[in-house]
Amino acid sequence: MALNLPETFTYEKRGRIAVMTLNRPQAANAMTREMIVGMDAAFDDFNADPALHVAILTGAGNRSFCTGMDMKSALPAIAAGDSMGYEDPVKRPFQTIYKPIIAAVNGMCMAGGMEFMLGTDIRLAAENATFGLSEVRWAVIPVGGSHIRLPQQIPWAVAMEMLLTGASIDAQRAYEVGLVNRIVPAERLLDEALALAEKICDNGPLAVRTAKEIAVRALNNEPNFVLEKAIGARVFSSADAREGPKAFAEKRKPDYKGR
Repeated sequence: MALNLPETFTYEKRGRIAVMTLNRPQAANAMTREMIVGMDAAFDDFNADPALHVAILTGAGNRSFCTGMDMKSALPAIAAGDSMGYEDPVKRPFQTIYKPIIAAVNGMCMAGGMEFMLGTDIRLAAENATFGLSEVRWAVIPVGGSHIRLPQQIPWAVAMEMLLTGASIDAQRAYEVGLVNRIVPAERLLDEALALAEKICDNGPLAVRTAKEIAVRALNNEPNFVLEKAIGARVFSSADAREGPKAFAEKRKPDYKGR
């Protein structure tokens, strides 16, 4: 059955490899509700298709992988109680997909975009890639699993600096701390990702899926995701969480009250 995907999210099958592309380059590939729904549908199809062994997730253009949610529309909606399709307290990006996912990061990988990347298994970064979780600057927090996944994947002090300051790091720093596997020239990014995917495809598919499943399930992150969602709710219901996105939209410094 053909998927009814928005133009802002493309899904291409190249033999055993699925190439998923966030396709909103004019908006730095910022996510809309339609894109999230489309991505979920595409990954469900990938997961269920025995002919597909590896997925590659990337962004259209050369400026941005993904800058997270479209802040002008999505964050006010979330602050008003809209879960943006993530009602399940343990659902986080790609949490139950045991086929390998490669991120090809071309440019800015920020906020929710970084949360998607944290749910992938292998990451290639273009030389111009940058990584950050800027949510605290706008009085919200990244509740897509970042409080759990980031400290698991890089040193605690580095993870906490990113989470608490909202500052970003460049591709070289991301490589140094182990957030990405390697840095490649931007014009070679997708080719390198495809070559890596083909290398994985040459292995036993059951063995590959099982290796990932054991590694992911051994983390036992589901209770931690429930905790993140439960405690994080108090932030999104605050007056500051309404002020932050409003200040962003109005291009001014926010006036936070701590409540």
